[in-house]
Amino acid sequence: MAKLPMIIRYLMGLIFLVFGLNGFLHFIDPGLKGAPLDFIMSLVNSGYLMTLIKITEIIVGILLLANLYVPLALVVIAPISLNIFLFHAFLEQQGLPVGIALVVFNAYLGYVNRAAYAGMLKK
Repeated sequence: MAKLPMIIRYLMGLIFLVFGLNGFLHFIDPGLKGAPLDFIMSLVNSGYLMTLIKITEIIVGILLLANLYVPLALVVIAPISLNIFLFHAFLEQQGLPVGIALVVFNAYLGYVNRAAYAGMLKK
């Protein structure tokens, strides 16, 4: 059981690194159509938002894989994980298992690292 956080951290890091790089290298075609494609294109057409998201995913992926600043990386990636889940819950159900996994992984690793958040959570 002691290896579970490490396995989840590696898996989460790999997911974010691969999909972050895909935002620039386009080696995975998601095959989106309709509303899901419109949503993604609005992020792309903003001129900065999709780039910011993908760079954040790459940096967080590297941090998780390297076991560096993990509590900070989890806080930074939490809103992106939640939005990936919501995107798949409401617009493109095909990727819903990955969205659920990312939210669960983020919550679990946050719980494992809860001592690092003690100062942030004081009244």
